[in-house]
Amino acid sequence: MTMIRQLPRANFSYEKLRTFLIEHLNVVYCVKSHLVERLPEIAEHAHFADLRHAIIETMEDVQRQIIRMDEIFEVLGTKHATDKCIENYQMVETAFSAIHSQSEDYGMRDLSILFYLQNIESIEMASFNVLLIAAKRYKNKQIIQLLRENSDEARADMALFILLTAKYLG
Repeated sequence: MTMIRQLPRANFSYEKLRTFLIEHLNVVYCVKSHLVERLPEIAEHAHFADLRHAIIETMEDVQRQIIRMDEIFEVLGTKHATDKCIENYQMVETAFSAIHSQSEDYGMRDLSILFYLQNIESIEMASFNVLLIAAKRYKNKQIIQLLRENSDEARADMALFILLTAKYLG
């Protein structure tokens, strides 16, 4: 049996946690903003009707998540920054170029859509979870609640895509 060593607890100042939250929330914000712009196009390319509906539902969830992130930025006394967004678009664009490469085979295209949307949701879930843990140390109940709602929504979207993949391949 492997024993997990007791790690020292990191001691961050309130300002360092605030900076961390702002910088990393901005990364997620950039990806979500770009994703919500691109999801309607992907929904059009989905052949599987349930997948189209899931993409539209996810787009609505992402829009709500963006609104919550705007609220978090407001609580933190700042706004999201767009100066580094281009770097963060690459993940989304890689997914969309792979999906477009399957344009002739709707079955493979739908499977690619499911694959990449699950990958994107995985990263977003992990990001929200880390931000949520940091927010708990920051001790702002409103930020904690908003991040928890975003995390729960991302988890639900991921579960939906997993179920659709099983249904599609089943």
